Amino acid sequence: METTSRLGVQGVGAAAQGMPADARRSVDGYLLAAFPWYGLDEAFTGPRWLMQVGAAADGTVEYGSTGHGEEPSLRVETDMDQQRFAVVVTVASRPVRDSADGTGVLEATSVSSAAWLAGSGLLSCTWPTRMERSLRQDWLDQQTAIAWELADDLEGEGWTALSLPVDGVPTDFHYRESEYGWVLAGSARDGVHIGAYGRGMSAYGLGFSVIKDITEYDTDG
Repeated sequence: METTSRLGVQGVGAAAQGMPADARRSVDGYLLAAFPWYGLDEAFTGPRWLMQVGAAADGTVEYGSTGHGEEPSLRVETDMDQQRFAVVVTVASRPVRDSADGTGVLEATSVSSAAWLAGSGLLSCTWPTRMERSLRQDWLDQQTAIAWELADDLEGEGWTALSLPVDGVPTDFHYRESEYGWVLAGSARDGVHIGAYGRGMSAYGLGFSVIKDITEYDTDG
């Protein structure tokens, strides 16, 4: 992994400190990115929707997610086994660089960064809602640590190889499944890394492509 500490990946995955919350949750934040966004290709004909972007302290957009299928819900009455969705995470490829405030160094992003964001994203929308409140944080902490360790060891036993089309070109991804869903991560040709996670939709038949018009994902627009 290009990053040598969890801080390196969380620097990418941290909350967008330099951008208004409304922009992070609307198409405005996506339009500020200097890299292309990826989503499922045209073979997917279901609903598409925006999630949010993450930015550095100076407002530079670092990553973001786009949703496909049914928006996941954590409401107790929701049957998670019936949810069908796939989320695509686009992460800008960045070298080692100084932080915006000049007090530290942001480490390089990598496929592991995309794997970490995808793994933590899956946890955020599939954790067991019927678990006692006192145990939820312990569960999340434990599962987050596991997701980090897996992202930090993409060549380990926790991952298998999966080839999927990216803009029509067969591309190698690292792939894993769990009882909560699936996660995959790889790289595109446009200076970005792609992560994805989902539940109820098989990853094996998916394809990814550059989103030509991100406003089409703006269901509130």
